[in-house]
Amino acid sequence: QVELAESGGGSVEAGGSLKLSCTYSSRFYSRLCLGWFRQAPGKEREGVAAIDSDGSTNYADAVKGRFTLSRDNAKNTLYLQMNSLKSDDTAMYYCATNAPSTLDVGSALALDPAQFNHWGQGTQVTVSS
Repeated sequence: QVELAESGGGSVEAGGSLKLSCTYSSRFYSRLCLGWFRQAPGKEREGVAAIDSDGSTNYADAVKGRFTLSRDNAKNTLYLQMNSLKSDDTAMYYCATNAPSTLDVGSALALDPAQFNHWGQGTQVTVSS
């Protein structure tokens, strides 16, 4: 069983920053591939970034250069540092994993929500212009 819990969302003006956190609980700690996804009202859920157990990452083009994904395995926590936020970044952000399966984080599948089977409840990010 995998449990994930997001935090850190909020409201910020365009150009500002937020840091999201996701704590996870699983006996598959060392092999977890973790990802951040987001869903804006009326839109499909989309991948934002993913990271594997070795720390390799993959980012959606829309966030490259602005968002940074990291993980602290000792604290079982995943982080998403979001800088230079835009109004288009407004969405509910979800943390997810595909444990116990493995996933090539460098592939497009790592940003495909359909590949992930455990989800947190989400944290809202609102960016005002």
